[in-house]
Amino acid sequence: MSVLFSQKLLFGLMGGLGLFLFGMKIMSEGLQKVAGNRMRKILAALTNNRYMAAFVGLAVTAIIQSSSATTVMVVGFVNAGLMSLMQAIGVVLGANIGTTITAQLIAFKITKFALPAIGIGTGLKLFSKRKNWVYIGEIILGFGILFYGLDVMKHAFDPVKSSEEFRQIFLLVGDHHLLAVLVGAVMTVVVQSSSATIGITLALASSGLLSFEGSMALILGENIGTTITANLAAIGTNITARRTAISHFLFNLIGVAYMLIIFPWFLDFIEWITPGNADFVVATQQQAIDFGAAVGDKPYIARHIANTHTLFNVLNTIIFLPIIGLLANISTRLIRGEDVQIEYHLKYIDPRVLNTPPLALSQAREETNRMAAVALECLDDTLVFLDSRDTRLLDGLKKKEDLLDLLQKEIIDFIVAVSQRPISQEASKEISSMMHMVNDLEKIGDYCENLWELGEKKIDQRITFSDVANAEVADLGQKTRDFVFFIHGALVRRDTSIEEKAQAMENQIDQLEADLRHHHIDRLNTGECSVNPGLIFIDMIHNFEKIGDHTMSITRAIIGKK
Repeated sequence: MSVLFSQKLLFGLMGGLGLFLFGMKIMSEGLQKVAGNRMRKILAALTNNRYMAAFVGLAVTAIIQSSSATTVMVVGFVNAGLMSLMQAIGVVLGANIGTTITAQLIAFKITKFALPAIGIGTGLKLFSKRKNWVYIGEIILGFGILFYGLDVMKHAFDPVKSSEEFRQIFLLVGDHHLLAVLVGAVMTVVVQSSSATIGITLALASSGLLSFEGSMALILGENIGTTITANLAAIGTNITARRTAISHFLFNLIGVAYMLIIFPWFLDFIEWITPGNADFVVATQQQAIDFGAAVGDKPYIARHIANTHTLFNVLNTIIFLPIIGLLANISTRLIRGEDVQIEYHLKYIDPRVLNTPPLALSQAREETNRMAAVALECLDDTLVFLDSRDTRLLDGLKKKEDLLDLLQKEIIDFIVAVSQRPISQEASKEISSMMHMVNDLEKIGDYCENLWELGEKKIDQRITFSDVANAEVADLGQKTRDFVFFIHGALVRRDTSIEEKAQAMENQIDQLEADLRHHHIDRLNTGECSVNPGLIFIDMIHNFEKIGDHTMSITRAIIGKK
Protein backbone atom coordinates (compact mmCIF):
# COMPACT_ATOMS: atom_id res chain seq x y z
CA MET A 1 0.00 0.00 0.00
CA SER A 2 1.62 3.31 -1.10
CA VAL A 3 2.16 6.26 1.20
CA LEU A 4 0.02 8.43 -1.11
CA PHE A 5 -2.81 5.87 -0.95
CA SER A 6 -2.67 5.77 2.87
CA GLN A 7 -2.48 9.55 3.11
CA LYS A 8 -5.49 10.10 0.85
CA LEU A 9 -7.56 7.61 2.83
CA LEU A 10 -6.51 8.94 6.25
CA PHE A 11 -6.84 12.62 5.38
CA GLY A 12 -10.13 12.12 3.54
CA LEU A 13 -11.61 10.10 6.40
CA MET A 14 -10.40 12.53 9.10
CA GLY A 15 -11.52 15.62 7.20
CA GLY A 16 -14.82 14.13 6.08
CA LEU A 17 -15.66 12.85 9.56
CA GLY A 18 -14.64 16.19 11.07
CA LEU A 19 -16.92 18.06 8.66
CA PHE A 20 -19.75 15.58 9.28
CA LEU A 21 -19.49 15.96 13.08
CA PHE A 22 -19.10 19.73 12.87
CA GLY A 23 -22.10 20.00 10.55
CA MET A 24 -24.16 17.79 12.83
CA LYS A 25 -23.17 19.93 15.83
CA ILE A 26 -24.04 23.22 14.13
CA MET A 27 -27.35 21.85 12.81
CA SER A 28 -28.30 20.34 16.18
CA GLU A 29 -27.37 23.53 18.08
CA GLY A 30 -29.34 25.66 15.61
CA LEU A 31 -32.38 23.43 16.03
CA GLN A 32 -32.03 23.53 19.80
CA LYS A 33 -31.80 27.33 19.79
CA VAL A 34 -35.01 27.52 17.77
CA ALA A 35 -36.90 24.93 19.80
CA GLY A 36 -34.70 23.89 22.73
CA ASN A 37 -36.36 25.81 25.58
CA ARG A 38 -39.80 24.66 24.47
CA MET A 39 -38.49 21.11 24.24
CA ARG A 40 -37.18 21.28 27.81
CA LYS A 41 -40.53 22.55 29.06
CA ILE A 42 -42.37 19.76 27.24
CA LEU A 43 -40.01 17.14 28.68
CA ALA A 44 -40.26 18.53 32.21
CA ALA A 45 -44.08 18.61 32.07
CA LEU A 46 -44.50 14.94 31.17
CA THR A 47 -47.24 12.89 32.78
CA ASN A 48 -46.80 9.34 33.99
CA ASN A 49 -48.25 8.02 30.72
CA ARG A 50 -45.41 5.91 29.26
CA TYR A 51 -46.80 6.11 25.72
CA MET A 52 -46.97 9.91 25.86
CA ALA A 53 -43.43 9.95 27.28
CA ALA A 54 -42.18 7.84 24.36
CA PHE A 55 -43.98 10.05 21.84
CA VAL A 56 -42.49 13.21 23.36
CA GLY A 57 -39.01 11.63 23.38
CA LEU A 58 -39.44 10.78 19.70
CA ALA A 59 -40.73 14.25 18.79
CA VAL A 60 -38.10 16.18 20.76
CA THR A 61 -35.23 14.12 19.31
CA ALA A 62 -36.62 14.38 15.77
CA ILE A 63 -36.83 18.18 16.15
CA ILE A 64 -33.44 18.83 17.79
CA GLN A 65 -31.74 16.01 15.83
CA SER A 66 -29.75 14.69 18.77
CA SER A 67 -30.66 11.70 20.90
CA SER A 68 -27.58 12.49 23.01
CA ALA A 69 -29.00 15.94 23.83
CA THR A 70 -32.37 14.39 24.72
CA THR A 71 -30.92 11.64 26.93
CA VAL A 72 -28.57 14.10 28.65
CA MET A 73 -31.56 16.41 29.31
CA VAL A 74 -33.55 13.46 30.66
CA VAL A 75 -30.72 12.39 32.98
CA GLY A 76 -30.55 16.01 34.18
CA PHE A 77 -34.30 16.11 34.87
CA VAL A 78 -34.16 12.80 36.74
CA ASN A 79 -31.18 14.04 38.76
CA ALA A 80 -33.13 17.21 39.64
CA GLY A 81 -36.14 15.15 40.72
CA LEU A 82 -38.36 16.55 37.93
CA MET A 83 -38.90 13.18 36.28
CA SER A 84 -39.41 9.64 37.56
CA LEU A 85 -37.46 6.59 36.39
CA MET A 86 -40.53 5.24 34.54
CA GLN A 87 -41.08 8.55 32.69
CA ALA A 88 -37.39 8.80 31.80
CA ILE A 89 -37.24 5.28 30.34
CA GLY A 90 -40.27 6.08 28.18
CA VAL A 91 -38.63 9.26 26.86
CA VAL A 92 -35.34 7.50 26.08
CA LEU A 93 -37.19 4.73 24.20
CA GLY A 94 -38.86 7.39 22.08
CA ALA A 95 -35.55 9.22 21.61
CA ASN A 96 -34.08 6.04 20.12
CA ILE A 97 -36.66 6.26 17.32
CA GLY A 98 -36.27 10.03 16.93
CA THR A 99 -32.53 9.78 16.31
CA THR A 100 -33.12 7.51 13.27
CA ILE A 101 -34.49 10.55 11.40
CA THR A 102 -30.85 11.59 10.87
CA ALA A 103 -30.07 8.40 8.94
CA GLN A 104 -33.27 8.80 6.90
CA LEU A 105 -32.23 12.33 5.91
CA ILE A 106 -28.71 11.21 5.02
CA ALA A 107 -30.11 8.44 2.80
CA PHE A 108 -31.65 11.01 0.45
CA LYS A 109 -29.54 11.71 -2.64
CA ILE A 110 -29.08 15.39 -1.87
CA THR A 111 -25.28 15.63 -1.63
CA LYS A 112 -25.27 17.90 -4.71
CA PHE A 113 -27.13 20.53 -2.67
CA ALA A 114 -24.45 20.56 0.08
CA LEU A 115 -22.44 23.51 -1.28
CA PRO A 116 -25.47 25.73 -2.03
CA ALA A 117 -26.75 24.96 1.50
CA ILE A 118 -23.38 26.02 2.96
CA GLY A 119 -23.54 29.27 0.97
CA ILE A 120 -27.15 30.08 1.94
CA GLY A 121 -26.63 29.07 5.57
CA THR A 122 -23.46 31.18 5.89
CA GLY A 123 -25.24 34.17 4.35
CA LEU A 124 -28.14 33.93 6.80
CA LYS A 125 -25.85 33.39 9.79
CA LEU A 126 -23.50 36.28 9.02
CA PHE A 127 -25.85 38.90 7.62
CA SER A 128 -29.25 38.35 9.26
CA LYS A 129 -30.21 40.79 11.98
CA ARG A 130 -33.04 38.71 13.42
CA LYS A 131 -31.97 35.91 15.77
CA ASN A 132 -34.42 33.38 14.35
CA TRP A 133 -33.00 33.81 10.84
CA VAL A 134 -29.46 33.44 12.24
CA TYR A 135 -30.55 30.15 13.86
CA ILE A 136 -32.19 28.98 10.62
CA GLY A 137 -28.92 29.87 8.86
CA GLU A 138 -27.05 27.66 11.34
CA ILE A 139 -29.43 24.77 10.62
CA ILE A 140 -28.98 25.10 6.83
CA LEU A 141 -25.20 25.59 7.19
CA GLY A 142 -24.87 22.53 9.44
CA PHE A 143 -27.01 20.52 7.04
CA GLY A 144 -24.74 21.48 4.12
CA ILE A 145 -21.49 20.79 5.99
CA LEU A 146 -22.86 17.43 7.16
CA PHE A 147 -23.59 16.27 3.60
CA TYR A 148 -20.36 17.69 2.24
CA GLY A 149 -18.44 15.79 4.94
CA LEU A 150 -20.29 12.62 4.01
CA ASP A 151 -19.31 13.12 0.36
CA VAL A 152 -15.64 13.70 1.32
CA MET A 153 -15.67 10.48 3.38
CA LYS A 154 -17.25 8.54 0.53
CA HIS A 155 -14.60 9.72 -1.96
CA ALA A 156 -11.84 8.95 0.57
CA PHE A 157 -12.78 5.28 0.27
CA ASP A 158 -12.42 5.26 -3.54
CA PRO A 159 -8.79 4.01 -3.49
CA VAL A 160 -9.81 1.24 -1.06
CA LYS A 161 -12.04 -0.34 -3.70
CA SER A 162 -8.97 -1.63 -5.53
CA SER A 163 -7.22 -2.86 -2.37
CA GLU A 164 -7.64 -6.62 -1.80
CA GLU A 165 -6.43 -6.27 1.82
CA PHE A 166 -9.24 -3.86 2.70
CA ARG A 167 -11.79 -5.96 0.84
CA GLN A 168 -10.84 -8.97 2.96
CA ILE A 169 -11.22 -6.92 6.16
CA PHE A 170 -14.71 -5.73 5.17
CA LEU A 171 -15.67 -9.23 4.07
CA LEU A 172 -14.59 -10.51 7.51
CA VAL A 173 -16.76 -7.88 9.23
CA GLY A 174 -19.69 -8.76 6.94
CA ASP A 175 -19.39 -12.49 7.55
CA HIS A 176 -19.06 -12.33 11.35
CA HIS A 177 -22.04 -10.53 12.85
CA LEU A 178 -20.77 -10.43 16.42
CA LEU A 179 -17.49 -8.90 15.26
CA ALA A 180 -19.44 -6.27 13.27
CA VAL A 181 -21.61 -5.46 16.31
CA LEU A 182 -18.46 -5.04 18.43
CA VAL A 183 -16.78 -2.82 15.79
CA GLY A 184 -19.94 -0.66 15.50
CA ALA A 185 -20.18 -0.27 19.29
CA VAL A 186 -16.48 0.62 19.68
CA MET A 187 -16.61 3.13 16.79
CA THR A 188 -19.59 4.90 18.40
CA VAL A 189 -17.93 4.99 21.83
CA VAL A 190 -14.78 6.51 20.29
CA VAL A 191 -16.48 9.26 18.24
CA GLN A 192 -19.31 9.75 20.80
CA SER A 193 -21.95 10.03 18.09
CA SER A 194 -24.11 7.30 16.62
CA SER A 195 -24.97 9.66 13.76
CA ALA A 196 -21.27 9.93 12.88
CA THR A 197 -20.73 6.17 12.85
CA ILE A 198 -23.88 5.71 10.80
CA GLY A 199 -22.43 8.28 8.39
CA ILE A 200 -19.20 6.25 8.14
CA THR A 201 -21.23 3.06 7.62
CA LEU A 202 -23.25 4.73 4.86
CA ALA A 203 -20.08 6.01 3.18
CA LEU A 204 -18.47 2.55 3.28
CA ALA A 205 -21.62 0.78 2.10
CA SER A 206 -22.45 3.29 -0.65
CA SER A 207 -18.88 2.97 -1.93
CA GLY A 208 -19.49 -0.76 -2.36
CA LEU A 209 -17.06 -1.80 0.37
CA LEU A 210 -19.63 -3.19 2.82
CA SER A 211 -22.41 -5.67 2.18
CA PHE A 212 -25.91 -4.91 3.45
CA GLU A 213 -25.56 -7.76 5.94
CA GLY A 214 -22.32 -6.30 7.34
CA SER A 215 -23.81 -2.78 7.43
CA MET A 216 -26.83 -4.05 9.33
CA ALA A 217 -24.65 -5.70 12.00
CA LEU A 218 -22.59 -2.49 12.33
CA ILE A 219 -25.81 -0.49 12.83
CA LEU A 220 -26.84 -2.85 15.64
CA GLY A 221 -23.47 -2.28 17.33
CA GLU A 222 -23.83 1.47 16.96
CA ASN A 223 -27.12 1.27 18.87
CA ILE A 224 -25.22 -0.22 21.82
CA GLY A 225 -22.34 2.27 21.54
CA THR A 226 -24.63 5.32 21.60
CA THR A 227 -25.86 4.46 25.12
CA ILE A 228 -22.42 5.38 26.48
CA THR A 229 -23.34 9.09 26.17
CA ALA A 230 -26.19 8.81 28.69
CA ASN A 231 -24.01 6.72 31.01
CA LEU A 232 -21.23 9.32 30.89
CA ALA A 233 -23.81 12.07 31.57
CA ALA A 234 -25.01 10.06 34.59
CA ILE A 235 -21.58 9.98 36.28
CA GLY A 236 -21.83 11.85 39.57
CA THR A 237 -25.64 12.06 39.45
CA ASN A 238 -28.13 10.45 41.80
CA ILE A 239 -29.08 6.77 41.77
CA THR A 240 -32.28 7.27 39.75
CA ALA A 241 -30.39 9.13 37.01
CA ARG A 242 -27.81 6.32 36.85
CA ARG A 243 -30.62 3.78 36.64
CA THR A 244 -32.10 5.71 33.70
CA ALA A 245 -28.76 5.55 31.89
CA ILE A 246 -28.29 1.83 32.57
CA SER A 247 -31.85 1.18 31.33
CA HIS A 248 -30.91 2.86 28.05
CA PHE A 249 -27.96 0.48 27.74
CA LEU A 250 -30.05 -2.56 28.72
CA PHE A 251 -32.86 -2.25 26.22
CA ASN A 252 -30.45 -1.57 23.36
CA LEU A 253 -28.25 -4.51 24.40
CA ILE A 254 -31.21 -6.90 24.77
CA GLY A 255 -32.66 -5.60 21.50
CA VAL A 256 -29.42 -6.34 19.63
CA ALA A 257 -29.26 -9.81 21.23
CA TYR A 258 -32.70 -10.91 20.00
CA MET A 259 -32.13 -9.17 16.65
CA LEU A 260 -29.03 -11.32 16.05
CA ILE A 261 -31.23 -14.40 16.60
CA ILE A 262 -33.80 -13.30 13.99
CA PHE A 263 -31.14 -11.67 11.79
CA PRO A 264 -31.88 -13.48 8.47
CA TRP A 265 -35.64 -12.87 8.70
CA PHE A 266 -35.19 -9.22 9.64
CA LEU A 267 -32.80 -8.84 6.68
CA ASP A 268 -35.41 -10.30 4.32
CA PHE A 269 -38.11 -8.02 5.75
CA ILE A 270 -36.01 -4.87 5.13
CA GLU A 271 -35.32 -6.07 1.58
CA TRP A 272 -39.05 -6.63 1.09
CA ILE A 273 -40.20 -3.15 2.27
CA THR A 274 -37.36 -1.16 0.65
CA PRO A 275 -37.21 -0.65 -3.15
CA GLY A 276 -34.16 -1.94 -5.04
CA ASN A 277 -31.55 -4.55 -4.30
CA ALA A 278 -29.34 -3.36 -1.41
CA ASP A 279 -26.21 -5.03 -2.81
CA PHE A 280 -26.75 -3.96 -6.42
CA VAL A 281 -23.43 -2.49 -7.69
CA VAL A 282 -23.14 0.12 -10.46
CA ALA A 283 -21.08 -1.75 -13.06
CA THR A 284 -21.08 0.46 -16.20
CA GLN A 285 -20.59 4.11 -16.99
CA GLN A 286 -24.17 4.36 -18.26
CA GLN A 287 -25.50 3.00 -14.96
CA ALA A 288 -23.30 5.51 -13.15
CA ILE A 289 -24.96 8.32 -15.14
CA ASP A 290 -28.44 6.89 -14.58
CA PHE A 291 -28.01 6.54 -10.80
CA GLY A 292 -25.89 9.67 -10.29
CA ALA A 293 -23.17 7.53 -8.71
CA ALA A 294 -19.69 6.20 -9.47
CA VAL A 295 -18.85 2.79 -10.90
CA GLY A 296 -18.63 0.34 -7.98
CA ASP A 297 -21.13 2.25 -5.82
CA LYS A 298 -24.31 0.76 -4.32
CA PRO A 299 -27.14 3.21 -5.05
CA TYR A 300 -29.87 1.49 -3.01
CA ILE A 301 -28.02 0.51 0.14
CA ALA A 302 -28.28 3.85 2.00
CA ARG A 303 -32.07 3.66 2.22
CA HIS A 304 -31.86 0.00 3.32
CA ILE A 305 -29.47 0.99 6.15
CA ALA A 306 -31.68 3.90 7.23
CA ASN A 307 -34.74 1.63 7.28
CA THR A 308 -32.82 -0.98 9.31
CA HIS A 309 -31.90 1.64 11.88
CA THR A 310 -35.47 2.98 12.14
CA LEU A 311 -37.22 -0.38 12.18
CA PHE A 312 -34.91 -1.87 14.79
CA ASN A 313 -35.63 1.00 17.19
CA VAL A 314 -39.37 1.00 16.45
CA LEU A 315 -39.55 -2.75 17.10
CA ASN A 316 -37.47 -2.43 20.26
CA THR A 317 -39.72 0.35 21.59
CA ILE A 318 -42.91 -1.63 20.82
CA ILE A 319 -41.50 -4.61 22.74
CA PHE A 320 -40.17 -2.72 25.76
CA LEU A 321 -42.78 0.02 26.23
CA PRO A 322 -45.37 -2.28 27.87
CA ILE A 323 -42.71 -3.73 30.20
CA ILE A 324 -41.00 -0.51 31.33
CA GLY A 325 -41.71 -1.55 34.93
CA LEU A 326 -39.68 -4.73 34.48
CA LEU A 327 -36.82 -2.74 32.96
CA ALA A 328 -36.96 -0.29 35.90
CA ASN A 329 -36.83 -3.23 38.34
CA ILE A 330 -33.79 -4.74 36.59
CA SER A 331 -31.93 -1.40 36.63
CA THR A 332 -32.86 -0.97 40.32
CA ARG A 333 -31.40 -4.40 41.09
CA LEU A 334 -28.22 -3.60 39.12
CA ILE A 335 -27.72 -0.22 40.81
CA ARG A 336 -28.64 -0.75 44.42
CA GLY A 337 -29.09 1.84 47.11
CA GLU A 338 -31.60 4.29 48.48
CA ASP A 339 -31.87 7.69 46.90
CA VAL A 340 -33.13 10.68 48.85
CA GLN A 341 -35.78 12.22 46.67
CA ILE A 342 -36.64 15.88 47.02
CA GLU A 343 -40.23 16.57 46.03
CA TYR A 344 -40.14 19.44 43.53
CA HIS A 345 -43.80 20.30 43.81
CA LEU A 346 -46.28 21.89 46.18
CA LYS A 347 -47.51 19.58 48.91
CA TYR A 348 -50.31 21.52 50.53
CA ILE A 349 -51.49 24.17 48.06
CA ASP A 350 -54.42 23.36 45.76
CA PRO A 351 -55.59 26.12 43.35
CA ARG A 352 -59.10 24.66 43.45
CA VAL A 353 -59.65 26.16 46.94
CA LEU A 354 -58.94 29.74 45.85
CA ASN A 355 -62.65 30.57 46.11
CA THR A 356 -62.50 29.66 49.81
CA PRO A 357 -59.85 32.18 51.06
CA PRO A 358 -59.66 30.94 54.70
CA LEU A 359 -58.88 27.40 53.51
CA ALA A 360 -56.47 28.74 50.84
CA LEU A 361 -54.60 30.76 53.48
CA SER A 362 -54.40 27.69 55.72
CA GLN A 363 -52.80 25.75 52.84
CA ALA A 364 -50.37 28.62 52.10
CA ARG A 365 -49.42 28.65 55.79
CA GLU A 366 -48.62 24.93 55.71
CA GLU A 367 -46.52 25.34 52.56
CA THR A 368 -44.64 28.24 54.19
CA ASN A 369 -43.93 26.06 57.24
CA ARG A 370 -42.57 23.42 54.88
CA MET A 371 -40.38 26.06 53.19
CA ALA A 372 -39.00 27.08 56.61
CA ALA A 373 -38.14 23.42 57.32
CA VAL A 374 -36.30 23.18 53.97
CA ALA A 375 -34.38 26.41 54.75
CA LEU A 376 -33.34 24.96 58.13
CA GLU A 377 -32.22 21.69 56.45
CA CYS A 378 -30.28 23.74 53.90
CA LEU A 379 -28.45 25.58 56.70
CA ASP A 380 -27.80 22.32 58.60
CA ASP A 381 -26.31 20.67 55.50
CA THR A 382 -24.23 23.79 54.77
CA LEU A 383 -22.70 23.62 58.26
CA VAL A 384 -21.93 19.92 57.79
CA PHE A 385 -20.29 20.66 54.42
CA LEU A 386 -18.15 23.49 55.83
CA ASP A 387 -16.97 21.20 58.62
CA SER A 388 -16.45 17.98 56.60
CA ARG A 389 -15.48 19.50 53.19
CA ASP A 390 -17.35 16.53 51.63
CA THR A 391 -18.25 17.69 48.10
CA ARG A 392 -20.78 14.84 47.75
CA LEU A 393 -23.13 16.96 49.85
CA LEU A 394 -23.22 19.73 47.25
CA ASP A 395 -25.69 17.99 44.96
CA GLY A 396 -28.29 17.78 47.73
CA LEU A 397 -27.59 21.36 48.80
CA LYS A 398 -28.18 22.68 45.30
CA LYS A 399 -31.46 20.77 45.05
CA LYS A 400 -32.70 22.22 48.33
CA GLU A 401 -31.81 25.75 47.24
CA ASP A 402 -33.63 25.14 43.92
CA LEU A 403 -36.64 23.90 45.90
CA LEU A 404 -36.63 27.10 48.00
CA ASP A 405 -36.66 29.17 44.79
CA LEU A 406 -39.56 27.11 43.44
CA LEU A 407 -41.57 27.34 46.67
CA GLN A 408 -41.06 31.10 46.86
CA LYS A 409 -42.48 31.62 43.38
CA GLU A 410 -45.39 29.19 43.77
CA ILE A 411 -46.46 30.40 47.23
CA ILE A 412 -46.35 34.05 46.22
CA ASP A 413 -48.31 33.35 43.01
CA PHE A 414 -50.91 31.51 45.10
CA ILE A 415 -51.33 34.14 47.85
CA VAL A 416 -51.47 36.93 45.25
CA ALA A 417 -54.35 35.01 43.65
CA VAL A 418 -56.00 34.72 47.10
CA SER A 419 -55.58 38.47 47.69
CA GLN A 420 -57.63 39.15 44.55
CA ARG A 421 -60.64 37.41 46.12
CA PRO A 422 -62.99 39.15 48.58
CA ILE A 423 -61.06 38.81 51.86
CA SER A 424 -61.06 40.41 55.31
CA GLN A 425 -58.58 43.06 56.43
CA GLU A 426 -57.02 40.53 58.80
CA ALA A 427 -56.50 38.03 55.93
CA SER A 428 -54.98 40.79 53.80
CA LYS A 429 -52.49 41.58 56.58
CA GLU A 430 -51.61 37.89 56.93
CA ILE A 431 -50.95 37.67 53.17
CA SER A 432 -48.57 40.64 53.41
CA SER A 433 -46.72 39.01 56.34
CA MET A 434 -46.54 35.69 54.51
CA MET A 435 -45.00 37.36 51.45
CA HIS A 436 -42.24 38.81 53.66
CA MET A 437 -41.64 35.43 55.30
CA VAL A 438 -41.40 33.58 52.00
CA ASN A 439 -38.96 36.13 50.54
CA ASP A 440 -36.79 36.02 53.67
CA LEU A 441 -36.74 32.22 53.68
CA GLU A 442 -35.59 32.24 50.04
CA LYS A 443 -32.84 34.71 51.00
CA ILE A 444 -31.64 32.31 53.71
CA GLY A 445 -31.21 29.73 50.93
CA ASP A 446 -29.24 32.27 48.87
CA TYR A 447 -26.83 32.98 51.75
CA CYS A 448 -26.41 29.23 52.35
CA GLU A 449 -25.46 28.98 48.68
CA ASN A 450 -22.89 31.76 49.17
CA LEU A 451 -21.47 29.86 52.15
CA TRP A 452 -21.04 26.53 50.37
CA GLU A 453 -19.53 28.32 47.36
CA LEU A 454 -16.99 29.87 49.73
CA GLY A 455 -16.38 26.37 51.11
CA GLU A 456 -15.79 25.12 47.54
CA LYS A 457 -13.38 28.01 46.98
CA LYS A 458 -11.45 26.95 50.07
CA ILE A 459 -11.17 23.41 48.71
CA ASP A 460 -10.24 24.50 45.16
CA GLN A 461 -7.57 26.94 46.33
CA ARG A 462 -6.37 24.58 49.09
CA ILE A 463 -6.96 27.22 51.73
CA THR A 464 -7.04 26.18 55.38
CA PHE A 465 -8.15 28.19 58.40
CA SER A 466 -6.36 28.14 61.72
CA ASP A 467 -7.98 26.07 64.47
CA VAL A 468 -9.10 29.32 66.14
CA ALA A 469 -10.76 30.60 62.92
CA ASN A 470 -12.47 27.23 62.33
CA ALA A 471 -13.84 27.27 65.88
CA GLU A 472 -15.10 30.86 65.43
CA VAL A 473 -16.92 30.05 62.17
CA ALA A 474 -18.45 26.92 63.74
CA ASP A 475 -19.59 28.94 66.79
CA LEU A 476 -21.25 31.66 64.70
CA GLY A 477 -22.77 29.02 62.41
CA GLN A 478 -24.28 27.14 65.38
CA LYS A 479 -25.75 30.32 66.91
CA THR A 480 -27.26 31.23 63.52
CA ARG A 481 -28.66 27.73 63.20
CA ASP A 482 -30.18 27.91 66.71
CA PHE A 483 -31.90 31.17 65.76
CA VAL A 484 -33.37 29.71 62.54
CA PHE A 485 -34.49 26.60 64.47
CA PHE A 486 -36.19 28.73 67.13
CA ILE A 487 -38.06 30.84 64.57
CA HIS A 488 -39.08 27.77 62.56
CA GLY A 489 -40.70 26.37 65.72
CA ALA A 490 -42.43 29.68 66.40
CA LEU A 491 -43.75 29.78 62.84
CA VAL A 492 -45.24 26.28 63.15
CA ARG A 493 -46.79 27.12 66.57
CA ARG A 494 -47.90 30.59 65.36
CA ASP A 495 -46.26 31.94 68.53
CA THR A 496 -46.33 35.75 68.61
CA SER A 497 -44.58 36.09 72.00
CA ILE A 498 -41.08 35.57 70.61
CA GLU A 499 -39.89 39.13 69.95
CA GLU A 500 -37.74 39.58 73.07
CA LYS A 501 -35.91 36.25 72.78
CA ALA A 502 -35.52 36.60 69.00
CA GLN A 503 -34.04 40.10 69.42
CA ALA A 504 -31.59 38.80 72.00
CA MET A 505 -30.50 35.97 69.68
CA GLU A 506 -30.05 38.35 66.75
CA ASN A 507 -28.06 40.81 68.90
CA GLN A 508 -25.82 37.93 70.00
CA ILE A 509 -25.14 37.00 66.34
CA ASP A 510 -24.41 40.64 65.40
CA GLN A 511 -22.09 41.12 68.37
CA LEU A 512 -20.26 37.85 67.71
CA GLU A 513 -19.81 38.77 64.02
CA ALA A 514 -18.33 42.15 65.03
CA ASP A 515 -16.00 40.49 67.58
CA LEU A 516 -14.82 37.94 65.00
CA ARG A 517 -13.98 40.76 62.57
CA HIS A 518 -11.80 42.40 65.24
CA HIS A 519 -10.13 39.09 66.07
CA HIS A 520 -9.42 38.59 62.39
CA ILE A 521 -7.81 42.05 62.08
CA ASP A 522 -5.65 41.22 65.12
CA ARG A 523 -4.51 37.96 63.48
CA LEU A 524 -3.67 39.84 60.26
CA ASN A 525 -1.59 42.36 62.22
CA THR A 526 0.35 39.62 64.00
CA GLY A 527 0.87 37.61 60.81
CA GLU A 528 -1.18 34.63 62.07
CA CYS A 529 -3.50 34.91 59.07
CA SER A 530 -2.81 35.70 55.39
CA VAL A 531 -4.97 37.76 53.01
CA ASN A 532 -6.73 35.05 50.93
CA PRO A 533 -7.97 32.94 53.86
CA GLY A 534 -8.91 36.18 55.59
CA LEU A 535 -11.15 37.34 52.74
CA ILE A 536 -13.04 34.02 52.75
CA PHE A 537 -13.34 34.15 56.55
CA ILE A 538 -14.84 37.67 56.47
CA ASP A 539 -17.28 36.67 53.70
CA MET A 540 -18.38 33.61 55.68
CA ILE A 541 -19.15 35.45 58.91
CA HIS A 542 -20.90 38.19 56.90
CA ASN A 543 -23.20 35.60 55.29
CA PHE A 544 -24.07 34.09 58.68
CA GLU A 545 -24.89 37.57 59.98
CA LYS A 546 -27.16 38.20 56.96
CA ILE A 547 -29.01 34.91 57.66
CA GLY A 548 -29.57 36.28 61.18
CA ASP A 549 -30.96 39.53 59.75
CA HIS A 550 -33.47 37.70 57.53
CA THR A 551 -34.45 35.41 60.39
CA MET A 552 -35.21 38.51 62.49
CA SER A 553 -37.24 39.85 59.58
CA ILE A 554 -39.30 36.61 59.67
CA THR A 555 -39.80 37.21 63.41
CA ARG A 556 -41.35 40.62 62.70
CA ALA A 557 -43.67 39.04 60.13
CA ILE A 558 -44.74 36.36 62.64
CA ILE A 559 -45.63 38.92 65.31
CA GLY A 560 -47.44 41.09 62.77
CA LYS A 561 -45.00 44.00 62.51
CA LYS A 562 -44.45 43.37 58.77
